[in-house]
Amino acid sequence: MKIREEQGLTFDDVLLVPKKTSLKSRSHVDLTTQLTPKIKLSIPIVSPNMDTITESDMAIALAKAGGIGIIHRFLSVEDEAEEVMKVKRHEHFLVEDPVTVTPDTSLKAINMLREMKHITSVLVVDHGNKLQGIVTNRDVLFHDDEKLTARDLMTPLKDLHTGKPTTSFADAQKFFATHKVEKLPLVDSNGVLTGMITARDVDLKTRRPHASRDRKGRLRVGAAVGVMDDYMERADALLQAGCDVLVIDIAHGHATYLMDTLKKLKKNFKKAEIIAGNVATYEATKELIDAGADAIKIGIGPGALCKTRVVAGAGVPQITAVMEAVRAASKRKIPVIADGGIRSSGDVVKALAAGASTAMFGTLFFAGCEESPALTIFKDGEKYKLTRGMASLTANKERQEKTNTIKKDLKKYAAEGVEAVIPYKGPVADVIAQLESGIRSGFSYCGARTMLDIWKKSEFVKVSASGMALSRPHDVKQI
Repeated sequence: MKIREEQGLTFDDVLLVPKKTSLKSRSHVDLTTQLTPKIKLSIPIVSPNMDTITESDMAIALAKAGGIGIIHRFLSVEDEAEEVMKVKRHEHFLVEDPVTVTPDTSLKAINMLREMKHITSVLVVDHGNKLQGIVTNRDVLFHDDEKLTARDLMTPLKDLHTGKPTTSFADAQKFFATHKVEKLPLVDSNGVLTGMITARDVDLKTRRPHASRDRKGRLRVGAAVGVMDDYMERADALLQAGCDVLVIDIAHGHATYLMDTLKKLKKNFKKAEIIAGNVATYEATKELIDAGADAIKIGIGPGALCKTRVVAGAGVPQITAVMEAVRAASKRKIPVIADGGIRSSGDVVKALAAGASTAMFGTLFFAGCEESPALTIFKDGEKYKLTRGMASLTANKERQEKTNTIKKDLKKYAAEGVEAVIPYKGPVADVIAQLESGIRSGFSYCGARTMLDIWKKSEFVKVSASGMALSRPHDVKQI
């Protein structure tokens, strides 16, 4: 039997020591950070891959705000890939594969295609993919003869403005300001269609400069895979759909089978960014990095819906776990994600001060938001959402039913998660705005302007239970 000498610390065990600041406003804080060495975020916020928190709506909202959402894996391969595609199609500077029809396509087929793809226009090309024209809302308005064809309805090529494949974002801004049109098809010197830029997407990118986007202007999104059965097929489908980062996520990430999975994925998908976890020690972090992980997810048992520490008796308090992981990861410049246990913006600041590059959390903040896929219910006239841990009994039962793999006797299953109701919180953008403001405030108290500053300048002081009690409003009746 061995006992580690140092006492483990969690968020309520420490406070950040206030430091001299040169900041005149918290708005001057730059929260830019790295999710992985190749993926930059404007804010250090990641929503977790839980089936009552992150699907496409949540991921879109997080990316617009400058963070990123991780789509959960408890869907079919096709459905998870579709959730990724919904995010990637939502906004983009350059549409590389715009929807096309031939001149003989009927109005009925065009309308079906527009409804199915959630688009307003289709480009008309010949069999050599040379641009012939465009069919927009204006072209089909008031036409009810479904036998009409694209040839009859389209605005022909001679009346269209087109751009070159090399058209830049700045070029597109000038074009749309000058010509007052909504679509700019891109064609090469032979007239072959190579893509399209829309005024809407240029406008959105202009108005949301801090959104998390890939090089094509599409919103960023991550997605989870497991370590059994279909993980290779699933990873391939997700990457084909445009997924920016894969998350191999299991309850106990310091496992040989996770490392085997990680190595296989890195070998077969050499350009893929892969996050691995969850772990809570220096040793585990080092081994996952050695196996090829691009970021490490830290946290065993701190989540609001998790009871691993009660059921299994295992875990490391989160501040200590993050600091230990960073001790291993910083040597290789690999980002660490603090996953779980966060109950306030102050806890996010503490996680970052301990060395994390981002924080992943969801139950107390995002599960109750409009964009979460959690079921909405009404109780005593109040609005709530139902949520659950991914190791809860109902989640396990539902997974087995969906995959037709009833292998476990659920009477013997020791659930490590719980189900709960969360008050409805409204749009996630409002929640993020509050969180971001609190995080910026925390940076300013530490004298930090950037993520590098918070790592260098922050200093913790241990506090007693009575000290933490005085950290919260006390001795008054709150309204």
